[in-house]
Amino acid sequence: MSDHLSGAVSKATPRVQQVTILGATGTIGQQTLDVIARHPDRFSVYALSAHARVDALFEQCVRFQPRYAVMLDADAAERLQQKLQVAGQATQVLQGMAAMEQIASDPQVDAVMAAIVGAAGLRPALAAARSGKRILLANKETLVMAGHLFMQAVEQGGATLLPIDSEHNAVFQVMPASHRGDLAAAGIRRILLTASGGPFRKLDRHALQTVTTAQALHHPNWVMGPKITIDSATLMNKGLEVIEAHWLFAATPDQIDVVVHPQSVIHSMVEYIDGSVLAQLGNPDMRTPIAYALGYPQRLESGVAALDLFKIGHFDFEAPDLQRFPCLRLAYEALRAGGSASTVLNAANEVAVAAYLAHDIGFMDIPRLIEQVLAQTALIQADTLADLEAVDAQARHDAHAWMARQNLKRCVS
Repeated sequence: MSDHLSGAVSKATPRVQQVTILGATGTIGQQTLDVIARHPDRFSVYALSAHARVDALFEQCVRFQPRYAVMLDADAAERLQQKLQVAGQATQVLQGMAAMEQIASDPQVDAVMAAIVGAAGLRPALAAARSGKRILLANKETLVMAGHLFMQAVEQGGATLLPIDSEHNAVFQVMPASHRGDLAAAGIRRILLTASGGPFRKLDRHALQTVTTAQALHHPNWVMGPKITIDSATLMNKGLEVIEAHWLFAATPDQIDVVVHPQSVIHSMVEYIDGSVLAQLGNPDMRTPIAYALGYPQRLESGVAALDLFKIGHFDFEAPDLQRFPCLRLAYEALRAGGSASTVLNAANEVAVAAYLAHDIGFMDIPRLIEQVLAQTALIQADTLADLEAVDAQARHDAHAWMARQNLKRCVS
């Protein structure tokens, strides 16, 4: 792993770390606060952010007393400020994307949990990287949209990058400390990312045409937000993780394989040239990777129950079916295409998932839309954030235009 990915090991007594949580009211944000609450001698909440969930952020502010609370939505920020004033709370409320970037780069902040879902998380994550923060990266889209720019910012800013996705966190844990961006030199043959297979693992392609959003939102193993849960059902989540793994571990597409493991106990594996396969196991609870990253290189108590192998009894493994779940194939194709292809993939997927959650398109329309947008949106070698944001906007426009042409209205409940 690169020096920036692993960070330096300090033998000094840990001081209280000031933590900013971007996306505090989401699932990862809530679980991060749960871990922090178990270690008040180690961590203090400096700032929290949310899009528009006023009541949830208010309760968090009352409990954790951050210096700042940021709402992306202006009306929500005003309502939060009023509630805090009435409650006699000193937390200062800020509003907008510039404020998100401010709390991610504030000199007093030691660590930033980047857990905003979607493209909205890119700018504050970049701000944290440029400011040399310890970044706990839970936002997939940062690397999928702007992997080259983000990793460059990490390098130039001297930031420490720790992956939070359970799969990448598992790979991080079982890779040798000597890894410096060259898998072959570290004796690594390939990375094996495990996937639960989602709620529709056993359904045939015909049955997938009529699955409802309620069914898709019922994940068999993990408790996650709606967007990532739908991505898990389509296997796009795993496709995005393949792209993440490419940037995090300097792995080529041919060095990254996906293995369906329905128990979600083996979180990922690394295969070495001597035949060894090292795996990280644990109950499917995101507090494990969160605690690992918060405490690294030390281990912290996370609140996660001990793994009972006797209760699990056995492990199953399957190859992913790219015919039934073409989103994974599309992600590999975007990674191989390079340039802005992954940005287009991500934008089209965000539009498609939002439309599916709104009951405007069917489940199998998600990969259809993405494939069409990838085929028609011009790809470029994006060198700046402005370039990537322009590509992102064009891909979203193309996605909405395609839906309008198809006159899609598949109301599924």
